[in-house]
Amino acid sequence: MLQDLRFPLASSRGRRYPEPEHPYRNDFQRDRHRVVHARAFRRLEAKTQVFAPGISDHFRNRLTHTIEVAQLARTVANVLQLDEDLTEALALVHDIGHPPFAHAGETELNAQMARFGERFDHNIQALRIVEAFEQRYARFPGLNLTFEIREGIVKHSRDFDKGEFAELDEYLPGLRPPLESQLIDLADEIAYDAADLDDGYSAHLFHARDVADEVPAYAEIYEAIETQFPGASERDRFQEILRLLTDWFVGGLVEGTLRAARGAAVKNTEDVRRFPTRIAAFTPEVLEASRGLKRVMHKFVFSSTALSEDRKRSRAMIGELFQFFIEHPDRLPEPYSGRAEGSRAPRVICDYIAGMTDVFFHRTYQQVIGLP
Repeated sequence: MLQDLRFPLASSRGRRYPEPEHPYRNDFQRDRHRVVHARAFRRLEAKTQVFAPGISDHFRNRLTHTIEVAQLARTVANVLQLDEDLTEALALVHDIGHPPFAHAGETELNAQMARFGERFDHNIQALRIVEAFEQRYARFPGLNLTFEIREGIVKHSRDFDKGEFAELDEYLPGLRPPLESQLIDLADEIAYDAADLDDGYSAHLFHARDVADEVPAYAEIYEAIETQFPGASERDRFQEILRLLTDWFVGGLVEGTLRAARGAAVKNTEDVRRFPTRIAAFTPEVLEASRGLKRVMHKFVFSSTALSEDRKRSRAMIGELFQFFIEHPDRLPEPYSGRAEGSRAPRVICDYIAGMTDVFFHRTYQQVIGLP
């Protein structure tokens, strides 16, 4: 497959603070374990993915979504003969910068920071978490992850040029990340396409046949399952559809990446870095189907009254709590209150709120402001 494009562990730029080698774990394996043991990783369990947990205990949260991304990404890396440990570590860490209340939380925090000429970006927040906020070692701040993991945190879903993000200039701006990192965003896309379908169906926001009317590739699978399992319940048939659809998407990522690599004639990971576009890709058919599913999810799920009202309420509460702490920085707990001085206050407040779980946010809001 693409074993020549596998990132060579021996070429790693290493850790910011040198450490002795471990007797039986390589550096990417150690990074994976450091992420799993991080408090920010555990907090993902209580952060909303799309649906708040009040309706059902079975909806994805940010942690279960992350686990799904990791197993999909590792499967693709295995088939393509890339570095599975690097891929899995990147998948596990890719979402730890997300605030409470899914994308509504990120949108509102960015809007609040814009008032002060700054911004909130969950990828940059994830980097700050692993570089400074997680304190588990006496010898250095943060988790001291390898350069390739830190680079992948900020590059897995986008490229950037030198000076575009001054704080990221050490992460090889203008170059693509290794192929293992490029896989993460597309594995993420597969995971949330399938999950949004599953959770939206479970929330009774649409019927299985509704999607078939909108996405031809899905319609083919739908008809095949309807014919193959006429006596099964609609729920069971829908699960069969999801399974086949996910397999098809994963196959499309493998095949699309193989085609792109062969067409680009890249020979090694440095060629991947210097190629003008990304190598990891879906086939055109899968890309079209993924776009179609997103339109369906927007129509039936994200635009639904329940989710729209929940997003609006969540954003309003974050805005209120942010403003409260701007006006009363002394009400922040330590060590945040000691840091929230002058122009630093908005960033410190943003860090505090971004690290909250949904439950802790509600508890804090009730304590300082009152019931919503």
